[in-house]
Amino acid sequence: MGLTKQSTGSGVLKELLSAPPGREGEPVIALAGNPNTGKSTVFNSLTGMNQHTGNWPGKTVAVAQGRYRYGGRSYRLVDLPGTYSLLSMSAEEEVARDFICFGRPDVTVVVTDATCLERNLNLVLQVLEITPRVVVCVNLMEEAARKKIRVDLAKLSRELGVPAVGTSARSGQGLDELKAAIARVAAGEKTAPRRVAYPREVEAAVAAVKPLLENLSGAAVNRRWLALRLVEGDEALLASLARMTAGELPPGNRGGDGMRDAIAAAIVAEAEKIFRRVVTLEQDRGPDLGRKIDEALTSKTWGIPLMLCLLGLVFWLTVQGANYPSELLAGAFARAESWLAGQAFWALLPEWVFGLVVLGVFRTLAWVVSVMLPPMAIFFPLFTLLEDLGYLPRVAFNLDHYFKKACAHGKQALTMCMGFGCNAAGVTACRIIDSPRERMLAIITNNFVPCNGRFPILITLAAIFFGGAGGAPGNGLAALTVLAMVLVGVAVTLAMSKLLAKTILRGLPSSFILEMPPFRKPQVGRILVRSVLDRTLFVLGRAVMVAAPAGAVIWLLANIPAGGRSLLAYGAGLLEPAGRAMGLDGCILMAFLLGLPANEIVIPIAVMSYLGMGVLEEPQSLAALRDVLTANGWTWLTALNVMLLTLMHFPCGTTLLTIRKETRSWKWTLVAFLVPTAAGAAACLLSAAAARLLGLV
Repeated sequence: MGLTKQSTGSGVLKELLSAPPGREGEPVIALAGNPNTGKSTVFNSLTGMNQHTGNWPGKTVAVAQGRYRYGGRSYRLVDLPGTYSLLSMSAEEEVARDFICFGRPDVTVVVTDATCLERNLNLVLQVLEITPRVVVCVNLMEEAARKKIRVDLAKLSRELGVPAVGTSARSGQGLDELKAAIARVAAGEKTAPRRVAYPREVEAAVAAVKPLLENLSGAAVNRRWLALRLVEGDEALLASLARMTAGELPPGNRGGDGMRDAIAAAIVAEAEKIFRRVVTLEQDRGPDLGRKIDEALTSKTWGIPLMLCLLGLVFWLTVQGANYPSELLAGAFARAESWLAGQAFWALLPEWVFGLVVLGVFRTLAWVVSVMLPPMAIFFPLFTLLEDLGYLPRVAFNLDHYFKKACAHGKQALTMCMGFGCNAAGVTACRIIDSPRERMLAIITNNFVPCNGRFPILITLAAIFFGGAGGAPGNGLAALTVLAMVLVGVAVTLAMSKLLAKTILRGLPSSFILEMPPFRKPQVGRILVRSVLDRTLFVLGRAVMVAAPAGAVIWLLANIPAGGRSLLAYGAGLLEPAGRAMGLDGCILMAFLLGLPANEIVIPIAVMSYLGMGVLEEPQSLAALRDVLTANGWTWLTALNVMLLTLMHFPCGTTLLTIRKETRSWKWTLVAFLVPTAAGAAACLLSAAAARLLGLV
């Protein structure tokens, strides 16, 4: 087994078209299937590649490649994006269709779900129209057995005319049989794929078109299937055919929408006929516990409250659990700093070098890591656990109505939830949204929900200024304040999504097929590996990359004099008028600007400005911090506006880099910078003006 690479579908397709299949004795195997059939889990189990396999539709949005060996031979496996049909509605589905049609795989494995085989057979029948070199993988057999659904695999193989193998990829059951079937078909085993019986008018139209296709070259595409697509008139597919074939295509859409509907109805009817013959549903299936849980989690009455309670529990576990490891890390970094100071003393380093490297770069990195790592290491496994259980589609279901009202995509609820852990990870998760316009909406507005770097600011200020009573009442009030800020962030996300959808990102809303996957037993080992390696360390690495140079800049600004004071104090003075208008001050605005690399250092920078210190410093207790802040003019209004600005300001450096990578555009990165910043400034100005008008300050 071995890992190769992951790339975009178009790149893989061009690569395969540039060389004949089976080069160097390595057959190419395409892995296709509906979303949420366990296709990527099959891929992982065969290749050993750590491909992300989230339990909601549409997770695979790039083409992943891997290799496995069987019978002394190497096979190249290509994991295609999930698709319900070969008549594409999105860029990802177009990749899957074009690869199967023009990529010339030696074998196409169609992964199906044993618990809902009837719907999956629609894609199987469409693939069989293109190529006879097909193996049908009936996955999730253990779930079918638990629901007392019996699939006659031998009869299914006879009905389809190609091998059908039952698997439970999560446990590895049936994978050896799947490899054997792939090897036989790749070696040339004859198959007799089932042919869909279309109505007479469709067959007549196909017969009229087929002779016109004989002069085409450049792609070994089944002429009957090509004729069907011309009769159907799918514009996206015709464009791909024109690119991939040499020769002029005859005009399509000969039968109009009526012909398209007749073709689709024939495929559905054929799938129903096969399903009735090969699947048996036992009568004494008993009560479906999953259905009862779904009724509660997605009900109009309890769905949202249960979601908020679960979200609150995850936040509480994250915040409470992060305190102790954060203190341990801070202590370890303090000891490391003392050791570095000793080494610098013996090495006779100049004072400015020691200050720049140790007190600037190292201390900033220490704070970022000690504050970011513990909450991420707790939040991401908890979030991945919910993902593996299958709860995230229920979140999308509950919020879909609200996002539709905001002219956004229902899947944006999922990316927003990921943003609570890290906005950079939330931006990356926007890949699951098919529509480019709605994906951009989700990317721009993802920063309105607080990430783990901003939660410490919200929690600290809520505890100091809104939970002053102390004890259980004070902690409860502080917790409600933080929850209110989270709800404000969600509301602003919806409002800003609608505003953008009506202005710079106008367009028609796309369709959203939301499939509720069954609840599944989570795999703890994979959850830990995926959440730590794929998410926690990935995000932390980017944060460190940005924070290191920022530490040097902060130290230089705090130690280079300008007119009798430091550049840091000079900059705060310039920002003072704007800060006062927003109910803040210049030191706070300067701290937010310098906190671009990581939000965690905003409060320490502000304290450093107030105390006139040349290095980052953090008070040892909340009481000490409150004394410093109130001594410098902070009131409840200042704290409220800082919390609003924390909620709504430009993304951190890590998130901006991620946005640039995902959009491949500095223009949209700038928009993602300006939109939340403008919203935060407006919120603070309105809050300060309202407080003055009402005489509250």
